[in-house]
Amino acid sequence: GDDDDPLDVLILMQEPVDNLSILRVRPIGMMAMLDQGQNDEKIISVHLDDPEYRSFAHIQELPLHRLSELRRFFEDYKKLEHKQVLVQDFFGPEQARETIEAGIDRYNKEFAPSQVS
Repeated sequence: GDDDDPLDVLILMQEPVDNLSILRVRPIGMMAMLDQGQNDEKIISVHLDDPEYRSFAHIQELPLHRLSELRRFFEDYKKLEHKQVLVQDFFGPEQARETIEAGIDRYNKEFAPSQVS
């Protein structure tokens, strides 16, 4: 996004995990937001080893109340930080992959060591 922060990835799963855990996930979509007027995308993914979520391949397969919960979580979370946020819309896995690839490209340009020939 425009906010210069690392890409945010939400993982839908039943069990809690420790911070910095490495998990097998599938991106099923993306939630587009404006945070303080800047684009701030949230990749929505499912844990591939979770029996409840592993079968989902597209964000449209989720129950509507789950999407409402995600939207409401970020609206409330940002209010607690006294920030203005607008959750715009949900997009499918192709848009999520494009956003992930753009994040990888941005990382490689800013942080990856230069290749010396």
